[in-house]
Amino acid sequence: MDFNPSPEQQMLADSLRRFIAERYPLEVRRQLAESAPGYSTEAWLQFASLGVLGALVDPEAGGYGGSPADIAVVFEELGRGAVAGPFLASLMSSRILARISDGRCEILLERIIAGEMIVAFAHQEAKSRYDPSRVETRAMLAGDGWRLTGAKAVVSHGDAADQIIVSARTSGAAGDEGGISLFLIPADATGLSVRGYPGVDGARSAEVVLQDVWIGSDHLLGPQGGGFELIEAATGAGMLALCAEALGALDVVKDSTAEFLRTRVQFGHPIGSFQALQHRMATLLIEIEQARSAVTNAVAGFAEPRAVRERALSAAKYTLGRVGALVAEEAIQLHGGIGMTWELPLSHYTKRLIMLDHQLGDVDYHIERFIALGRAA
Repeated sequence: MDFNPSPEQQMLADSLRRFIAERYPLEVRRQLAESAPGYSTEAWLQFASLGVLGALVDPEAGGYGGSPADIAVVFEELGRGAVAGPFLASLMSSRILARISDGRCEILLERIIAGEMIVAFAHQEAKSRYDPSRVETRAMLAGDGWRLTGAKAVVSHGDAADQIIVSARTSGAAGDEGGISLFLIPADATGLSVRGYPGVDGARSAEVVLQDVWIGSDHLLGPQGGGFELIEAATGAGMLALCAEALGALDVVKDSTAEFLRTRVQFGHPIGSFQALQHRMATLLIEIEQARSAVTNAVAGFAEPRAVRERALSAAKYTLGRVGALVAEEAIQLHGGIGMTWELPLSHYTKRLIMLDHQLGDVDYHIERFIALGRAA
């Protein structure tokens, strides 16, 4: 199997890398991170015009990509440029909407691809500990619609969303895969409150609270009680995207650390000539290549049966989380006291690597999940 990007994917990656370098340097990201919405709305439309958002959606749903390799190519470049924006939210919501045969979903997808609308995905809850089936938010039939009550935690770019896809339980108990439904809720719906905040890496998330939010029956997405399969598909694509983003960030941290070791002089010699530091750098290079192989394996396993696919995704998420933390810590140590200064690009990448581990499941969750999936196979 050829794991190299196709000519079209390579062209997109090259265009995206040039655009980020020219129009979205780290100084711009640092300024945007200090206030809502945490990204440039002008740049967002430019990303859309480049085809970045459409590359995340299958052609059958109006996009021109959507394969796991397309997702990996796009998010690796975003990670390399430390780009902040609702890319993950758009990817995950698009994966859900694309699997629903509904004219309204098709219109929403068109607007997402054009950069005209932000749709967030609110699923994780404070007590869920990353378990996609642990949903306590409730939706009850009320007249010709539904009334939702509950709360969602760490919703990626939830405060920038025009619409929010919310998971809620219409039957069963927390932890059951069955009985979870998905609803499309306007951001200005009565009873819906969204509190946005920046993370330590500058990326924005939100807490979403639903207090007797009433919506019409046409806001139900997909079959009632059958939302888990859609959630798992969106989460799987999101996990792959985060792993690819981490891989892009790792490459930048590796290159900047190697350059620092070549140019920083102590006792009349570049510190990269000291054998102890060479050994530490060699370890990082080996670990990063291991992480690259894990992402490649996740891309290759995306079309396999569920157990194989989900194990490959958990293996990649675990590996990128572990390697990301190791590389971030070592890079800071090798840079010395300047390693954590806000002005140095390295600090932005290391913080992002740490936060990527905590999105959609950290190393502890995914090693346990990998083992459990193996037992169940």
